[in-house]
Amino acid sequence: MIWVLVFGLIALAGLIMLVSYAVWLAHKASDLFSELEMLGRRAEELADLLSQIEPTPQLEGD
Repeated sequence: MIWVLVFGLIALAGLIMLVSYAVWLAHKASDLFSELEMLGRRAEELADLLSQIEPTPQLEGD
């Protein structure tokens, strides 16, 4: 009968580890999405800056 308790404790420990891993993974995903959002903002800023550049005409002799 003690084996039921042992397996129950092992299952409980596994469940706790699974929940802990899920919480950790959710935090990592949240960090990743915030970094992707920042990257998108930086790309928009770069596009705005690049749109302000006016190319100079090339001379035909060069």
